[in-house]
Amino acid sequence: MKNSLTLLCLCITFLLRAQTNEVENVKATIIEFFDAFHKQDTVKLKTMAKGDINMQSISINTEGKTVLQENSYSQFVRSIGSIPKDRSFKEELLGFNIQVDGNMANAWTPYEFWFDSSLSHCGVNSFQLMKENGSWKIIYLVDTRRREGCQD
Repeated sequence: MKNSLTLLCLCITFLLRAQTNEVENVKATIIEFFDAFHKQDTVKLKTMAKGDINMQSISINTEGKTVLQENSYSQFVRSIGSIPKDRSFKEELLGFNIQVDGNMANAWTPYEFWFDSSLSHCGVNSFQLMKENGSWKIIYLVDTRRREGCQD
């Protein structure tokens, strides 16, 4: 009985440690994504997603209605690459809430977006990722964008 309990505790410890490592790996993937984003490294950005994934943004228009904008990942990469080099932009992540189940992960990352040193908007990114051949790939990305309620 004592040996069975010890074995059970070791198994649980191993599983928790493996889960923690995968959470850190997902976090590192998202940090790497934003590093490439800020450097406008379109070659690197293309490798971070599983194909030409769908991207969506939820915002409120000037009439107060909720709007869903949709783009392909290739459109997103082109738009990042087309930002003039004399313009500065930064998406500052304010935290990470990551959940992993086997080869699937979800990451919730609140953010502030700064353009030319001014706060443009804030919101939350929701990344869906899958683990393929030992590395995490983005398979879906949706975000919210708002101008009110930032820096509260």
